[in-house]
Amino acid sequence: MDHQLQTMQRELPDKGVDMDYKGYEIIEKDKSIVVKNLRDFHPVHVFDCGQCFRWIRQEDGSYTGVAKGRVVNAQYDEGVLVLNNSTLQDFIDIWYDYFDLGRDYSEIKTLLCKDDIMREAISYGHGIRLLRQDIWETLVSFIISANNMIPRIKKTVGVIASIYGDKVSYDGSDYHTFPPVEKLSDTSVEQLDVCRGGFRCKYIINSSMLAKTGEIDLKSLAGMKTGDARKELMRFPGVGPKVADCVLLYSGTKYDVFPTDVWVKRVMEELYFKREASFREIQEFAAAYFGELAGFAQQYLFFYARENRIGV
Repeated sequence: MDHQLQTMQRELPDKGVDMDYKGYEIIEKDKSIVVKNLRDFHPVHVFDCGQCFRWIRQEDGSYTGVAKGRVVNAQYDEGVLVLNNSTLQDFIDIWYDYFDLGRDYSEIKTLLCKDDIMREAISYGHGIRLLRQDIWETLVSFIISANNMIPRIKKTVGVIASIYGDKVSYDGSDYHTFPPVEKLSDTSVEQLDVCRGGFRCKYIINSSMLAKTGEIDLKSLAGMKTGDARKELMRFPGVGPKVADCVLLYSGTKYDVFPTDVWVKRVMEELYFKREASFREIQEFAAAYFGELAGFAQQYLFFYARENRIGV
């Protein structure tokens, strides 16, 4: 176990606030929160599985990220999650939902272990949890993701935040929140192009205008049927079926989606179909086979296939 984490666990019970919260033992000391009894969580699986772009791995193996207007550092070891630069109230108001800590992932894994492929994928990515990210930030991030590589996506999103977001500091370094709709709608394509988003800059500006005027209401998506929510998101420029499904899934809005691009199509052909299959066939298979848990299945399969170079 990391020495810093061991030291923190020894000190907190005597000097901090200790409480139970929805099955977790929570200890607060200064600006750190320790969450005990946390299963089905692994930082690499959560932060490097392709669902988020604002979490950066540190030299000590922890991750520092900016979400919901906060900057926080996350460490995890043997069932204990430590959130540095967080208060107890932040944990209750933000991080409990953001990390989807109210969901029993052991039950999800049991339900999805229908075949050897899923058993292997789930074993490989056993610590995945789907983050409940801000839907506006998720929309912009996945507009940027189209035909793009993860390092470049992270850089582009980071530059947008550094120019248009608010500064927040942690451990002697400055970070930036993701800018709201209003901030991006007031800029121009030429100004935004400093982030090197290319043709996507126009999509981002036009999308921010649609969201600002209320012509497309992101808050209304949760109350729609999944197909209707997907169609509504596809009204934004630069948003096709795959990006729409990513936005729905990684914002915690809908979990019965199965984001599919050309690479995921090849993965499904190799693992399940053993032949060429259409996008429609894959979507129909995922809906019938995985049902309401399709999004979780996709993430286990995606992480497993990417790390093992399946479908490349």
